[in-house]
Amino acid sequence: MIVITGAAGFIGSALIGELIRKGYGDLIAVDDFSFPEKQHNLHGKTIRSFVHRDAFHSWLDNHGRDVQFVFHIGARTNTAEVDWTVLNRLNVDFTELLFERCTQYSIPLIYASSAATYGNGSLGFKDGLDSIEQLMPLNPYGSSKQQVDLWVKEQFERTEKSLPPFWAGFKFFNVFGPNEYHKGRMASVVYHAYHQILTEGNVKLFKSYRDGIEDGWQQRDFIWIKDVLSVLIFFMEERKHSGLYNLGTGNARTFLDLTHSVFSALNKETSIEFVAMPEDIRANYQYFTQAEMTSIRNAGYSLPFTSLESAIDEYVVDYLTPGKFL
Repeated sequence: MIVITGAAGFIGSALIGELIRKGYGDLIAVDDFSFPEKQHNLHGKTIRSFVHRDAFHSWLDNHGRDVQFVFHIGARTNTAEVDWTVLNRLNVDFTELLFERCTQYSIPLIYASSAATYGNGSLGFKDGLDSIEQLMPLNPYGSSKQQVDLWVKEQFERTEKSLPPFWAGFKFFNVFGPNEYHKGRMASVVYHAYHQILTEGNVKLFKSYRDGIEDGWQQRDFIWIKDVLSVLIFFMEERKHSGLYNLGTGNARTFLDLTHSVFSALNKETSIEFVAMPEDIRANYQYFTQAEMTSIRNAGYSLPFTSLESAIDEYVVDYLTPGKFL
């Protein structure tokens, strides 16, 4: 059996779809399945069992010996979340308990970290466990992911090496693609740009509030969901080189680049309006992210990453316009 937590969400449901396409069966979906807006993400997918996240640790105690791999993608992913009780329960405690059970039952594990751990980027974007204590996330969500990474490092450095047989944490950068349709405000800029163009004829981008960075020149490492799935499945199949990895493209692009690409995919002329950034994210906004990708390459992953333009064209034409899911 292969377990996927966060199974009804964006990356988790897309991962289930890709595993099915590659011929994997006996998939166990773990999530809170009470949100109707996520139901389309799992429609038509063959899943052996659905397990509520609150019952999952007990389920694993009963089935741990039969589980071949765990993808822990589930989390409270709202970067504006300020309730630490929620973040601690869903992001920190849940992950640490799962890590311990995967150690106990010798289950290989991949878990989701985040590029939000890098804060303002002043310390760079080098992955791995070295020096992660110095990182200063800008919001509670990033802090929750950082806390897990630090805890994993502590397990790794313990003399008795109490670890799963293989483990990898992945710091997701700005992932976009089908199955994110339920995310509302937290959906990608590509998704929002597409719908703004159709409904309003233009795209609204945040103004810059940092000296030396013009409006629209904020840069992020945007990565296509299919590239993310390719990396995750590669590491599941190889099960070598445990560690903490970046998962981006290694190439930062501006929001202007992204917006021009969405207009191009729709065969429309670019029209942009710059608007005020919401007060609740202004002080903690990341103006630049770019994954250092040497570690993944050194681990043997050699496939190229899809260009922003090609990925957006595929997303718009093959998924957003017809309303398709992965």
